[in-house]
Amino acid sequence: MTLSPARTPEALAGGLTARRPTEDDFARIQDGLTHWWGGLGGEAGAQQRRLLVPRLFLQHFTSTSFVVDDADGRLVAFLVGFLSQDRPDEAYIHFVGVAPEHKRAGLGSALYERFFALARAAGRTRVRCITGPANLASVAYHTRMGFRLEDGDTDVDGVPVKSHYDGEGLPRVCFVRDL
Repeated sequence: MTLSPARTPEALAGGLTARRPTEDDFARIQDGLTHWWGGLGGEAGAQQRRLLVPRLFLQHFTSTSFVVDDADGRLVAFLVGFLSQDRPDEAYIHFVGVAPEHKRAGLGSALYERFFALARAAGRTRVRCITGPANLASVAYHTRMGFRLEDGDTDVDGVPVKSHYDGEGLPRVCFVRDL
């Protein structure tokens, strides 16, 4: 599955459509953040995920982000990313979600590859992202996608973790991928 750089909606296989998000997608993305993670972290985990994708991303970063809808207009995937303002060689993938019934179909990988192409076209040579240490599926996915784990100050189940990366008691696994 390949996504073009066009800002207009693009038909994909299986009746799916890829496009750039708008602010109107906010509630649907928030719903995905609540329900697509299989209960990871319980209600507190769902609340934390929702807080990580505030409306501002759909107001200010739509030219570097993507959503995918099914034939009935239901959101089935999204990627929120941006080009770093202060590190001119870097881009950052902030959050990605794929509806459970669409996992393992190449949709997430297609979104990542589209973002990589966008970053390359903007002269970026590196992409960074993070995940929580409890999200072992995300750690495995990112390493399969060619990201390497950055060093941490501790180790959790063999994975390097930066203990207070996002503040006191907010550990993260940090990834980088050269383009």
